[in-house]
Amino acid sequence: MEVSFEIKQQLQNLSTEPGVYQYYDNTDKIIYIGKAKNLKRRVSSYFQKTHENGKTKVLVKKIARIEVIVVDSEIDALLLENNLIKKYQPRYNILLKDDKTYPWICIKNERFSRVFSSRKLIKDGSQYFGPYTNPQLVNTLLSFIRQLYPLRTCKLNLSEENITQKKFKVCLEFHIGNCKAPCVDLQSAQDYEQDIQQIKQLLKGNIRSVIQHFKGVMKTFSEQLDFEQAKEIKDKIDLLENYQSKSSIVSPTINNVDVYSIASDKDYAYINFLKVANGSIIQSQSLELKKKLEESDEEILIMAITELRQRFDSDSKEAYVNIEIDSYWHNYKVSVPKIGDKQKLVSLSFRNAKYLQKDRIKKNEDLRIKLDNTRVLEQMQHDLHLSRKPRYIECFDNSNIQGTNPVAACVVFRNAKPSKKEYRHYNIKTVVGPDDFASMEEVVYRRYARLLNEGAELPQLIVIDGGKGQLSSAIKSLDKLNLSDTIAIIGIAKRLEEIYFPGDSIPIYLDKRSESLKIIQQLRNEAHRFGINHHRNRRSKASLGTSLDKISGIGPKTVEMLIGHFGSVKEVMEAPEKELIELVGKNKTALILNKQ
Repeated sequence: MEVSFEIKQQLQNLSTEPGVYQYYDNTDKIIYIGKAKNLKRRVSSYFQKTHENGKTKVLVKKIARIEVIVVDSEIDALLLENNLIKKYQPRYNILLKDDKTYPWICIKNERFSRVFSSRKLIKDGSQYFGPYTNPQLVNTLLSFIRQLYPLRTCKLNLSEENITQKKFKVCLEFHIGNCKAPCVDLQSAQDYEQDIQQIKQLLKGNIRSVIQHFKGVMKTFSEQLDFEQAKEIKDKIDLLENYQSKSSIVSPTINNVDVYSIASDKDYAYINFLKVANGSIIQSQSLELKKKLEESDEEILIMAITELRQRFDSDSKEAYVNIEIDSYWHNYKVSVPKIGDKQKLVSLSFRNAKYLQKDRIKKNEDLRIKLDNTRVLEQMQHDLHLSRKPRYIECFDNSNIQGTNPVAACVVFRNAKPSKKEYRHYNIKTVVGPDDFASMEEVVYRRYARLLNEGAELPQLIVIDGGKGQLSSAIKSLDKLNLSDTIAIIGIAKRLEEIYFPGDSIPIYLDKRSESLKIIQQLRNEAHRFGINHHRNRRSKASLGTSLDKISGIGPKTVEMLIGHFGSVKEVMEAPEKELIELVGKNKTALILNKQ
């Protein structure tokens, strides 16, 4: 899957903390909001695999920008995701789930209101809470509400007239304790409506007021010595307090406030804004401001608050900030909380400001490296008279020490940096004896015949570690594959670092301080290192084979274990008997020692 450079940069810089991610299209519109336990792993997964779902493919293709909000925990991410989806209703949150609308919790506009899940919003005066992207969450909330409040589930017309005329009988729900039977006047409309008002407060996040209500009811029962009823109410209070403790995002003590924080360095200030309504975060915005003069953090934060209040049309009467500032706003209290839920919100906002700062610093560093690499590649293009910038370079080197175990190495540089996962080593197959020229011809042919067969990308430049002879051998292979006019190729001789070109017997000499020469030398040295390591491994295995493989009772796996542990045949033979016994046992140790 092809990913733009900008998206790659964003993926590299993502936090590994829990949070919410927002995908924007090229019109800067939010098209998807999701939650993650690990933002970096979750967001990166969208771009690292092939999606079978067609709608997911379309979504990923449309992503032009990513924004994230860091939170403390998974439950915080879940609640924040829901709040943001309710506000923005991104297109792909609907399409990727199913073709239906999301469920709401409806409190029906009727006498003895029913509370139920609905995917349709009917303008009949009913009150709707949501939408909820997770139907399971709706079911959980409804189940929780019914644990607290016995509500009717029937669709009967419970008018005062019908109840007075005794048109109904109690049902099973009454007998099992799920309903107080308002249909036969066993529960008054006033008592039922009081429960409905408490449910509305709960769905708005105002859990504290509901708890206070139940505490008052419990106290009344206790004073009346009705301890059984008091115990039932106490159980409900425990349920509510447990529900409340699961989240630091929804805080019943905080209602309709703005939260601001600032982090800064020498050149930039980073501002985060959180809007809290009904105890829940419903908006987050981070800004980066370039300092023109030596403005203080206080001055910058005051400017930012003024701008953000206008931008988001905030009607909050209170704001929490992370540094002391003067309040210039009418009916707008600004404070720095030190403890409790308020301080937690400021701390969360500051973490998001710091995240933006770290992200910008990393991006600036990446951009500097990219610009440096681009400049180096442009210089290489000029120095080597290339038609294209050599963004993709491959370098080959042969390792053939004392004519044994000939191998070759191919290393890959992309944008002037090693791409080690693309390195390849080769065992020479068709050449007998120490023939560097023939070995180079074989390896170059094998490499590019395979790339052509796979339809893979070809490099803009090939570097051969060697002089005219090795270069000519490599060119023979390119000629056989009809690639001589497609890929530029040069050779670098070791003695004076002279650069050879095809068809030209006179080399050129690059300035010793030239960055072009440094990149070519780095390629050559990396290929030599990679090849030597492979050659050393082959010689070790071959050495083992000549001395240990022939011992009856010592198999290939034992040989491999011995060389892996001791490093060489000599070390195996000189190893203490006790250490050999611990590794391969008494019988095999005896076979090895008797061979000496």
